[in-house]
Amino acid sequence: MKKSVKEKLSRVKMLIMDVDGVLTDGRIIMDDAGRETKNFDVRDGHGIKVVQRYGIKVVLLTGRRSEVVKRRARDLDIKQVYQKVFNKKEILAEILRKNKLQAAEVAFIGDDIIDIPVLRAVGFAAAVGDALDVVKKAVDYVTKHGGGRGAVREVCEMILQAQGKWPEIAVRYEFDDLG
Repeated sequence: MKKSVKEKLSRVKMLIMDVDGVLTDGRIIMDDAGRETKNFDVRDGHGIKVVQRYGIKVVLLTGRRSEVVKRRARDLDIKQVYQKVFNKKEILAEILRKNKLQAAEVAFIGDDIIDIPVLRAVGFAAAVGDALDVVKKAVDYVTKHGGGRGAVREVCEMILQAQGKWPEIAVRYEFDDLG
């Protein structure tokens, strides 16, 4: 019997995500000196901080290398950052060994074809709303929001809701638990 999205999310102990197109809107801006900038959504960042507060480890796994990614990871206290990775599934195996986790305990958010092998290997797979169609077909859930526009926050909230943490968060931040 196929497990429901809620069941899969209830097992998550680690959230891994691609960067460009997931944590950002996919655009890379370079100035004349070759300095790179990226746009990050602060709500995605806050979602990451909240899941970390509830014991979920967060990992960045990206095909590009960027100082901007290192800086954003440092800002969000993300200790495990894998850059310039061409075989993400191979690195997933390393991450699982290092953290003593099973694939079923991992959620992954992706947007492009390089992410498909990992999306198929983890317990919960999500694609951002503006991911490629072929990627959307390989996942458990497609976010309502696009990459760099709240998709990560959406998945973070889903994890916390599935794990029964949402009512506590509602009290902490003084809002009605409408989720």
